[in-house]
Amino acid sequence: MVYRQLRDQVLFGELEPGQPITIKGLTEALGVGMTPVREALRRLTAAGALEFMGNRRIVVPVLDSAAVGELTVARKALEPELARRAALRVQPSDIARLTETDLRLDHAIGRGDVGRYLIENHRFHCELNAIARSPILTETVDRLWLRFGPSLRVVCGRIGTRNLPDRHKDILDALRAGNPSAAATAMAADVEQGMAQIGDALR
Repeated sequence: MVYRQLRDQVLFGELEPGQPITIKGLTEALGVGMTPVREALRRLTAAGALEFMGNRRIVVPVLDSAAVGELTVARKALEPELARRAALRVQPSDIARLTETDLRLDHAIGRGDVGRYLIENHRFHCELNAIARSPILTETVDRLWLRFGPSLRVVCGRIGTRNLPDRHKDILDALRAGNPSAAATAMAADVEQGMAQIGDALR
């Protein structure tokens, strides 16, 4: 439970890049003991979501242009392939669920609700990846999202939700058409645009 709470705080940018984290502060904020907090921090540090700076200091990593470049390469290698595999397995019920998630995402964009946008955007990608039934690829992608999630929150704060790219409609169209290649192409464009905006905002 503690791990999921901290993971979501990192993933959705509630903990900002460069923000220091202490065990004592987390135990007080979450109302739990030190042992589960230490274990959650260990797991998140191992995943690259947090960085141990020595002297008992842990921070949310600040991405530089090189890190953004690596993350872009990794995401473009994996997420289009997951979209392609999902298109081969998708069922009408899956498309209906993804469409509902995308509608909630649109509503969040319309309201300028950054927190809900981040949650629904992540949910859309997670639901799509689950359809692919490729656990190794999906687990790797999940770790990548932990690395750029805090920076995505920064981007939303600077440019607003209305200016964020969203190729989900293209992905959904490809799924409805049963076109794996088009699904992969749309996902690659979604990743490319999103990571480019992160890179631009962090300059």
